[in-house]
This record gives sequence, structure tokens and C-alpha cells, in this order.
Amino acid sequence: MGADVVPAGGVHFRVWAPDHQSVEVELSGDPPRWRKLEREKDGYWAGMVPEARAGMRYKYRLNGKDSWPDPASRFQPEGPHHASQIVDPRAYSWRDATWRGLPLRGQIIYELHVGTFTREGTWASAQERLPELVETGITVIEVMPVNEFAGRFGWGYDGVHPFAPTRLYGEPDDFRRFVDRAHELGMAVILDVVYNHLGPDGNYLPCFSPWYFTDKYETDWGEAINFHGPNSGPVREFFIANAGYWISEFHLDGLRLDATQNIYDTSEDHILAAIAREVHRSSNGRQTILVGENEPQDARLITPQDRGGYGLDALWNDDFHHTAMVQLTGRNEAYYTDYLGTPQEFISSAKYGWLYQGQWYAWQSKRRGSPSIGISPEAFVTFIQNHDQVANSARGERAHSLTSFSKYKAMTALLLLMPGTPMLFQGEEWGASSPFLYFADAPQNLAPLVRDGRRKFLAQFRSVATAGMAACLPDPVSEETFQRCKLDHDERQGARNQHILNLHKDAIAMRRRDAAFALPGQVDGAVLAEDTFLLRWFGPEAAEDRLLMVNFGRDHHLSPAPEPLLAPPLNMEWNVVWSTEDPRYGGCGVAEFETVENWKIPGHAAAVLAPAPRRRTAPLEEKVNENV
Repeated sequence: MGADVVPAGGVHFRVWAPDHQSVEVELSGDPPRWRKLEREKDGYWAGMVPEARAGMRYKYRLNGKDSWPDPASRFQPEGPHHASQIVDPRAYSWRDATWRGLPLRGQIIYELHVGTFTREGTWASAQERLPELVETGITVIEVMPVNEFAGRFGWGYDGVHPFAPTRLYGEPDDFRRFVDRAHELGMAVILDVVYNHLGPDGNYLPCFSPWYFTDKYETDWGEAINFHGPNSGPVREFFIANAGYWISEFHLDGLRLDATQNIYDTSEDHILAAIAREVHRSSNGRQTILVGENEPQDARLITPQDRGGYGLDALWNDDFHHTAMVQLTGRNEAYYTDYLGTPQEFISSAKYGWLYQGQWYAWQSKRRGSPSIGISPEAFVTFIQNHDQVANSARGERAHSLTSFSKYKAMTALLLLMPGTPMLFQGEEWGASSPFLYFADAPQNLAPLVRDGRRKFLAQFRSVATAGMAACLPDPVSEETFQRCKLDHDERQGARNQHILNLHKDAIAMRRRDAAFALPGQVDGAVLAEDTFLLRWFGPEAAEDRLLMVNFGRDHHLSPAPEPLLAPPLNMEWNVVWSTEDPRYGGCGVAEFETVENWKIPGHAAAVLAPAPRRRTAPLEEKVNENV
């Protein structure tokens, strides 16, 4: 589909328009030129246009009347309402021939929005920042949607040209250079794609065929896509081809699939399974990563296809985020209702991934989740920030702004060391002060709907649904709202920001070099107090065991200590090897946890303990003898 430049000369055009009597390619010029396409089976129209060349602009004229941009356009240089541009993907010279991709296990994901990641908001400026991400320890960049959408700014989830990288961030080859540079630095790049709806402004697919969409289902954002109804075959081909296109033409290392619960398909071969196969097929042997967002937490998505699943690699773990935010902020309103932020919730999350695996979920008045037995820990992408959740704090405030500095550092340590695949949101690694708000440049007729929709969504939070707070909500269609969200990378040099950055760098480095965290085997945990718990990793050798002690409450004196997980390996003792209270992270110093008065666990802190050979006379015993 689309306009394909033929090496021997000319361009081949192909488009699906099953209910039309004629389709012509309109080549822009003065005067414009029209070339008829021939009808093929299944409603496709196709043909060669010898005089067409890369760089030319074109539309499709239907039934000799109106002309529309190509549904499979590779670039919309003037936006979604105007002519498409012919692009030759072979013109770019790739430098990543030796790049073979990355496996999911052991990676650190970093979600970024190109328009706000830098002040310039372009691929070129984002590319300049890639070495800093490498230095932090990031290995996988997850780019928020970049396909063409209307307006001057937006999150990207209302895209209308699935194959065209938006003109707002640069040209398609600028995207390729970004990926090429990331690969040169050893980082993978995956793209957030939206296969559950299209945006309301600039969506011309219905002009070519009403069969692209179905009214059988509803989504929160627009018409559902027709993946299994009448005439759905070419619709499936369109989106399956799109998935493969990003992998083959942009050398991407995988996809993040948005809101898969709103991708409706009762076919025997689910569209998600077909997309997964196409991604693997298009990768030319490179390793790929497929991540899904699935609010119901359906394990079928990350079950291998030979066992009846869809074959994705991972799903976002909203449960961890929700319990983390309740602990950090003390509020469990709206969709945080079913979480208490207790030590047991964090232990269960470390051991089992999802917290809800079929239990009753009061907020939705139904059961939620499915069992995760047999699923590898890396299949659960864990986070305390992402684009949605930061924006849902009403003022777009980040987690570190909603809690104490020390408590935030302890939660960050838990995130970066526990089983699962950690994900950071842009600027999180240095404690960025910029908010991340919902923003969408909308035309005059849609702006009131956008404002009203955002206001109604946030009203689910009791603390926001007040007359006073409603007047404080940022205007989502204002450019000022968008501009406020841009990162200020100069902040990285601030003293407090350096403390947070050092913490992220060191915790990620420890996760990578320490076998207990890098290759997690058996993990268990124990609740020690109301806000205090431990996780213990059991290594193949006793010296490889690790304790992660976390205390989100006040200083805790544990005595007696009848908890077997606290016992060191035989003839060994625990030593603190890392703590969030290290002065390097802005802390007030680190003391040993075991004393003659038993365990003393500092408040609002996390620490890693490792076993070492027990000294002939343990310090505790020396102190006791002195007292005697």
C-alpha cells in the first residue's frame, strides 16, 4: 500500500477504496496531473506512474471528484489535511549493519515525548541527548506516538496517518538518524503505536472506505477499528503492514501497543498475534521487544503463541504504580481505591507481578486480572511515572513533587532493583521540575470538547472534583500548557538534581553488575512493620544472596527479630553495601542495621545488604562482652 519508489524508475501506487468507481493519482504541480489506477481484487486500486519521483506530492482523487491524502502516506509535509509526499526509504544509508537488537531481560526502558524532551522538540535535538541516557544506564527508548496528527502540538495518540512520522519533529530521515545513533550507542528504540482508534481531526480513512471502522464497539476516544467484521481483511492488512513498516523501514526494535483492551477482535487469529508475527518477520533476524498496555491485565497477551497466547513480550504493570503512589502520597481515590500501599503489596508485586489476578476490584465493580504463574518477571514493566500518570495528577506534578525527598529515593531504589523491567519517564532520572500535562492543539470547533473531556476525566478524583480545583486545571489546548512541559536539561547540574541522578546511575549499575539483581532467581519477602519490609534474593551461592531493606515510615527498631529471611547464610553476616541515605544521594549517612539492640532500620530509606564471612568475634559479640 502507498507510494513505492521503483529502483528502475517511477512510482507504484496502491490504495484500498472498495466502494468507489474510479481512483486516480493526482500529482501536484501547475497544472496538476492525474493518472488512473486499475481495479484489483478485494477493492484495491493500483498502478505505475513512470513520471512520479521521490519528493513529489500527491493525493488520490475518488470518482473524479474530491481528492484526499494517501491513507498510507509516508510523510505529510504540511500536515494531515494536505498532499502526501513520495518518500524513498532506500535513500537513507544506514550504519547499523552489525546491530542485532536487545533481549527484554536486563533492560531499562525510558519513555520520551519528542516534542517536549528538548526545548527544540525535534529528532535532531533529541539525538544530541542520547549519550546522556547511555551514561545514566538507559538501554531501551520508548518513543511516544509520532505518526501525523493535526495541530502544532499533542501527545500523538490522536494520530491520523499511521505511516507518516509527523512533520513537527523533522523529516522521516531525521527519525532514521535518531534510531541509527541510538544503535551506535547500544540502545534499542521502540515506538508507541495506536491501533485502537484514530484521531478526530484529519482522519480521511472513511473517505476511502467506511469499513475501516465499526460501530459494534466503543472506545473512549473514537470509533473502534474493524478487525473482524465484514470487509475487515484489508483493514487487518493495513495495520499489520504498519507494524512491519516501522521495523523494516525505520529499523525500530519493537513496538509498544496502546490500550490493547480497546482492540476488538474475535477472529481465530487475533490481530495482536498477527502483528507480533509481522514484527518478528520484518526484523530480519534482529531481536525485537513487543510491549502492551492492557488495563484488564490479560495474561494471554504475553503467553507464547504456541501455547494459545498472542506472543507479546511484556505488559505495563499498573498495579505497581498504583500501590507506589498510594504509599508516596497517602491518597487512594479514584482508580487508586483498591490499593493501600502496604509492604505486602510491594512484596507480592516483586514475587508475582500483578496484584490483581482475578480478585474483586471495587473501583470497577468486577473481577480484574488473570493469573501470572509461569510468567517471567521481565514481562512486567514497572514504573512510578509515565505520561498518563504524571498528567493525571491534575497539575502534572511528578512523583518526587508529591512526597518527601527521602521517601521518593527509597521508592526509586525499589523500582530499579526489584524483579520486573523498570521504566523511567523523561526527566525522572534527575527529578525534573517541569510538569507533564495533557495538551492537544485543537481547532475551534473541537477545543471545548477537549477541555470538557479532560475536566470530566479528572473529576473521578475526589480531590480534583471541587469548584476551587476545577478553576486551576491547565487549559489542554493552550500552547502555554505545552511549553511548560518541555524539559530543562540544564537542571541536571543542580545539586539536588545531581543527587537524584547519582542514585539512578548507581542503582542501575548495581542492577546490571550484581548477579542477584541482573539474573533474579528465587525472591521472597517479609513484612517487618507497618511501613517496613524486606526482599531477599537467593543466589546460586550463599555469597550472592542479597537483602533489600525498605522503610517508608519512621525509624524502626526491630527487636525481637523472629524472621528467617533476616538470617544471614551460614557462617556469614550482613553488611550494608548501598543505601539511599548515602551523602552522594543527599542523605545523612549510613549506619549498620544490626546492633547490640537488634535491627535498627532508618526511616524513609532503602538499603542493600550483602553477606560477608563472619569475623571470629562479631562486632555485636564484642560489644556485649564489653558490657558484661
